[in-house]
Amino acid sequence: MLTQLIECVPNFSEGRDEAVINEIVQEIKNTPGARLLNVDPGKATNRTVVTFAGSPEDVIEAAFKAIKKAAELIDMRTHKGEHPRMGATDVCPLIPLANITMEECIVFAKKLAKRVSDELDIPTYLYEYAARQEYRNNLSVIREGEYEGLEKKLKDPKWAPDYGKPVFNPKSGATVIGARDYLIAYNVNLNTTSTRIANAIAFDVREQGRVKRIGHPVLGELVLDEIGEPVRIPGTLKSVKAIGWYIEEYGIAQISMNLTNINVTPVHIAFDEVMAKGMERGIRVTGSEIVGMVPKSVLIDAGKYFLHKQKRSVGVPEQELIRIAILSLGLNDISPFKPEQRIIEYMLQDSNHNPLNNLTIREFANLTSSESPAPGGGSIAAYVGALGISLGTMVANLSASRRGWEDKTEYFSDMACKGQIIKEELLNLVDEDTRAFNKVMDAFALPKTNEAEIAIRKQAIEDANIYASEVPLKVMETAFKAFEIIKPMCENGNPNSITDGGVGALCTRTAMEGAYWNIKTNVNGIKNEDIKKSLLQKSTSLMKQGIKCESEIKVIVNSKLDK
Repeated sequence: MLTQLIECVPNFSEGRDEAVINEIVQEIKNTPGARLLNVDPGKATNRTVVTFAGSPEDVIEAAFKAIKKAAELIDMRTHKGEHPRMGATDVCPLIPLANITMEECIVFAKKLAKRVSDELDIPTYLYEYAARQEYRNNLSVIREGEYEGLEKKLKDPKWAPDYGKPVFNPKSGATVIGARDYLIAYNVNLNTTSTRIANAIAFDVREQGRVKRIGHPVLGELVLDEIGEPVRIPGTLKSVKAIGWYIEEYGIAQISMNLTNINVTPVHIAFDEVMAKGMERGIRVTGSEIVGMVPKSVLIDAGKYFLHKQKRSVGVPEQELIRIAILSLGLNDISPFKPEQRIIEYMLQDSNHNPLNNLTIREFANLTSSESPAPGGGSIAAYVGALGISLGTMVANLSASRRGWEDKTEYFSDMACKGQIIKEELLNLVDEDTRAFNKVMDAFALPKTNEAEIAIRKQAIEDANIYASEVPLKVMETAFKAFEIIKPMCENGNPNSITDGGVGALCTRTAMEGAYWNIKTNVNGIKNEDIKKSLLQKSTSLMKQGIKCESEIKVIVNSKLDK
C-alpha cells in the first residue's frame, strides 16, 4: 500500500521570543514520523508559521502536542501583532500531499479539533473543506473581530464552536482547524511605506475587491443593492485574498496575499498583476517573499512563465527553471531564498534514494572502476542514454534561441521539454538498475534451512530476476523515445550542432544495446517461460527499431557533414 502523506501548517501567535518558538517546534521534532520542514517567524506580525509533514496519524499527534505547548507558553492577553489572529494557535490546516483524499483529510481534521477542545479546553472551529456550515468556509470570516472580539462572539449562537463549549478561554483564545488545498502565503514588496497605497493595490487585485462608493473611493457614500447590502467591485485575481500593510522590520509596505487555489491564480500571475496595478499608482515592486514552504511545481511553472515571456526555450533543467523563478520574482529581496530549504519535495526527499545521481562524474567513474560489481553495465547504459538525450535537448534549446528562427521557438522549446522528461527518467533508472542487482543478491542470501524458507527464497529469486530484466527493458523503452527528439533535431535543428545530435544518437543506440544485453543475461534466471519469452520478444523488437533509427540519423548527419 502506498504511504499516505499530509502536510500541516500551524500558525502560532509568537514570532519574537525564540525560546518559546523553539519549545513549540521541539514538540514536532520529538514526534516520530513527523518531518519538520520549515519554521518561519515574523517579528512584525508576531507570528510563526511552521510546516511539517508525514503520515496522517503522526502529523495530527505532532500538531496536538505543538498546540498544547503553545497553550502553555503563549498568553493572548498580552499579544500584539500586525497579522489578524484569534488564538495562541490561530489556525492549523491539514493539506493532502500524497495518496490521500481531501475527504480523508477532513476526518483527521475533525479528530484533531475534537481532541484540542476535549483535552485543552480550547474552543475549535472547522474551516474550508472541513467546515460544517458554508458560512464558516472562509478563515477570515471566522476570524472577524479577532481575539479582542472573541468573548462577545462566543455568546452568539451562530458562532458557537464546532467542538468545545462556547466559553471564552482568555489565555489561549480559539483555534481554527481544517482541511484545505495547498495555500501559498505570498507577500509582494513595494517601494513605499504607505499602507494606504498598499491597501488600494490589494483591493485592486483581491477577488473580493472593494465596496462601491459614490464620489470618493474611501469616504464616499456606499452603493447598496436591492436588499441593502453593499455592492462590491470585484478585483482582478480569482482565489486571492489580500491586504496591504507596513512592515517596520523591513521598512516597506507589502501586499500580503493568500493564494487559495494556485491552479486558478499562480504566484507568477499574482506578482505580475500587483506590479501592473502598482505602476498605475506610481509604485514599483522590488521583490516578493513566499512564507513557509512551496511545492516545486510553483517555481517550475513560474520559471517557464518568465522564460516564455522572454521568448526563450522553457525546456531547460529543473534547477535552471527554479533559478529563473527566484530571480524574476525577486525572492531574494528581503532574505535569501534557499530552494533546498523551502521546496517541499527537496525537504522530503531521501538523500540516499538515488545515491549514484548524487556523485560527481569523477566519483561515478571511480566507483564503477572499483572492485564492486555495481554500478555495472546496466547503470552505465542508462547513464549513457541520459547523456544522449541531453545532447538532443541541447540542440533543441540552441535551435529555440537561434536568431531568425523566432517563429520556431515554441516548437523547439516543446521538444526540449520532452527531452528533459526523458533525461530525468533515465537518470532515475541509473540507480534503479543497481537496486535491481542488489535485490537479486539479497534474494540469494535468504536462509534455506527448511522447506518454508526454501520456498520463500525460491520465489524471491524469481521475483528479483524478473525485476532485474524489467528495469533494463524500461531503459530500452525510455532511451528509444529519445530518437523522437534527436532525429528531428538532426534534420531541422541548429546546423552548427549536427554532430551533437549525431553523438546523441550513438549514445542512445549504446544505451539500448547495453540494456538489451542485460535483459538477455538476466532472463536466464527466470523460471516462468511465458514471462521470459515476453521479455525477450519485446526487447528484441525494440532493439531492431533502435538500430534502424540510429542508422537513419547517421545518414542524415553524414550527408550534412559531407556537403
